[in-house]
Order: sequence, then structure tokens, then C-alpha cells
Amino acid sequence: MNELQKKDLQYIWHPCSQMKDYEDFPPIVIERGKGPYLIDVEGNSYLDAVSSWWVNLFGHSNERINQALKRQLEKLEHVIFANFSHEPAIELAERIVQITPPGLNKVFFADNGSSAVEAALKLSFQYHQQTGNAKKTKFVAITDAYHGETLGSLSVGDIDLYSKIYKPLLLQTYKAKGPDCYRCPYGNERDTCSAECFEHMEKLAGKKHEEICGVIIEPLIQCAAGMKIYPPVYLKKLRKLCDKYDIHFIADEIAVGFGRTGKMFACEHAGVSPDIMCLSKGITAGYLPLSLVVVTDEIYDAFYCEYTELKAFLHSHSYTGNPLACAAACETLNIFEEENVLEKNKEKSKLISDIVRDAFDDHPYVGEFRQLGMVGALELVEDKETGKGFDWKKRVGYQIYKIAVKKGVLLRPLGNVIYFMPPYVVEEKDIRFMVKIACQSINEYFGL
Repeated sequence: MNELQKKDLQYIWHPCSQMKDYEDFPPIVIERGKGPYLIDVEGNSYLDAVSSWWVNLFGHSNERINQALKRQLEKLEHVIFANFSHEPAIELAERIVQITPPGLNKVFFADNGSSAVEAALKLSFQYHQQTGNAKKTKFVAITDAYHGETLGSLSVGDIDLYSKIYKPLLLQTYKAKGPDCYRCPYGNERDTCSAECFEHMEKLAGKKHEEICGVIIEPLIQCAAGMKIYPPVYLKKLRKLCDKYDIHFIADEIAVGFGRTGKMFACEHAGVSPDIMCLSKGITAGYLPLSLVVVTDEIYDAFYCEYTELKAFLHSHSYTGNPLACAAACETLNIFEEENVLEKNKEKSKLISDIVRDAFDDHPYVGEFRQLGMVGALELVEDKETGKGFDWKKRVGYQIYKIAVKKGVLLRPLGNVIYFMPPYVVEEKDIRFMVKIACQSINEYFGL
């Protein structure tokens, strides 16, 4: 263990970690990054196959974004966002309205994904309180949902690992059984089904719609649940249901937005517009914290009145609308537009699929490879016939992760799921290296 690692463990409490694990697997101290690679203080390089928690789109130390930040830094680093504004925020808001699904015309700024979800929940609740629907005080999410780790966002999540201990503190919410396409109880195929599983949401809304403010959902991919992918028809049905019962459709596109699914936003696959859309992560291509909540005019108008009516949305963050973050986000959108990113990603997505399937199609412990756009996931199972997963206490994914890191690829697992979500700048050689090391690491763990 080097001196920096010792100091790290003396002073730092790392997120989403059992710190005792670091005793025999200390933190890797990164000195710099370039493209899809990270380089540590000892000169070892690592392919960032998870985009540093799904935020990095165009590689580390991207020259275009570096220059955009330098230009902005020379002009303005931050300013209060109440009663003041600045050009990067104005430009970003205008462009976001232009590229998000139709009807989303107002942009509220926050500074991380959980904060965006909190703001979305508050907006939905307050809207109904101010429009004569005072009984609407509850939210619905689907099983295995993940929407962040603040108390409000945990309340609409459904992963006990994150939320169980806090249940006495959380909001009362409803959970509808969600899609489970790998182990579909209806015996359907993911790509051809009619989302029969939507019946659970339909029944819940039918009984409780008078109480429900909104339904929050991760469109098409439940990421933290293990990259569970479900078909667009589910979102089509949800849009109709929300319209029927005056319920807000809240799309949490924090992880799946900005090209991850093959389209700019996952809702586009279903051709639907939510009432509220939460955006973060890739919005600044991994440079700085920023999130947006994009809403319809109808929601915005319910807050627009004389101050003395006390209907304003009094929600804020000190760094709301930070100019540096907004400048990075604007340059991120420039890269999308000028470098034909979505079209190029189609080729890379197919390449990932082809290489992964060649390597794992007959693997005895891979139950399924599923993919949507630039997100692919291998689900490791103990029994392929039944789909039975490994006991979580074995920490199969974590053990494979440790092997892969030593071989030069960062593959942070989700339980028994090993996934690929690399920066969009990966080339064929990087993809082949990523899959090769994943295969070697899995085989080494299982002694194959």
C-alpha cells in the first residue's frame, strides 16, 4: 500500500462501500485520464468500462470540453441563480427544450440526480395541491426501482440494500410489480411482448388513482437493479394510464439519457412525452455536477401567480445553474451535434453485441446477455435452466471485478451482473480488450 492509499484510508469515507473491504483491496489512486482510460499514480492504466459511474460520455480530459471550461472560467465561475442568470444556463435551457420530447418547455436546475428526483416529486405534489387535487399525496414506482439515495428518492426506490434501514424515515409510496423480462412469468420474449406485466400498474392505479400524484420510472433500463431492460410498449401504456387518471408521468432519465440507449432519450423509443423528465449524469459528459428537471407548461403555470398567493416553488441549491457546469453541458451538446455521435454509436453498439455474444453465448454461468444501445449486461447464474442466481453473500460480481481491475479494466458489478457502459469514444481495440478481460476474469473466478 503506497503513502497516498494510507492517507486516503486514514481520512476518507468512500461512497457505496464497506470500508473494511479496503483493508485488503485499497483504493486505486488515479492521477490522470485520457480518452476511455484512467492512469493511476504508479502508471497502471484501466479501461473505464463503466464510464466512472455512468457519467463520462466523451472520454477523460476531452480537449473540446477542457477548452470550453477554460473559456468560461475566464469569465464567470458562479453567481446566485435567483434574480440573476447567465448565458450558459440560458443557452443550455433553450437547447434542452429543443431536444427533449415535445411538450417539455420549462427547465428547473439542480445539481445532482437525487436532487433532481427530489425536485420532481415536490413539483408534482405541489402542483396537485394547487390545482384542487389535495387528495393526491402518494407516488408510485415499480419493483426494483432506483432513483437516488436522499430520503425522498429512496422512498420511491425499491432496492433494500440502499433503503431498508431507513424505512421508518421514508415517505409512504406504492410499488407496482414491474417488468422482469429475463424471468418473465408470462413466458414472453422481451422484443415481441405486449407488456402483459403492466396489469399490476393498471390495477394499482385503478384502485388508488385518487391518491396518486405521479408515477416515477426509469425508462427502458432499470440500471441499479442489474441493467434490467424492458420493452417500450410498457411506457406507451403508462402514458395512457397517467392521462386517464390525471397522474404525472415522471421519467428518470438520469442514467439512460444523452444517447445511452441509442437515442438521445430513452422515452423516444416509445414515442412518448413525460410530464416531468429528470436529467443528470452524462449531461456534462462527466465533468461537473449538474441536473435538470424539465416540465410541461401546464405544471409551470400552476406555480405562476402573484407572490402573495404563495404558490412559488421555493426550492433551491447554492450551486443551482453553475456556469461552469452549464458551459460543459453546452459543449457536450455541441459534440453530439457536430460529431454524429448517435449514428457512430450504432456501429459501436453492434460491435459490442457481436464480440460479447461470440465470447459468452455458450458460457455455463452466463444466463443472459442483454443490450440496449451502449449498455450491455451479462447476468451470471448458478443454473442456466432455472435462471437461479448466485447467493449474494458470495459476492460473485465483486470477486470478478477485483480480478478484472488487476488486468486493466474497470468493471464495477451490480450484484451478479457484469455490465458494459463505456465512454462513447471507445474504439474496436478497446471494446475487444474490455470483453477479453471480462471473459478472462469470469473464467478465472469459476476456474474454467
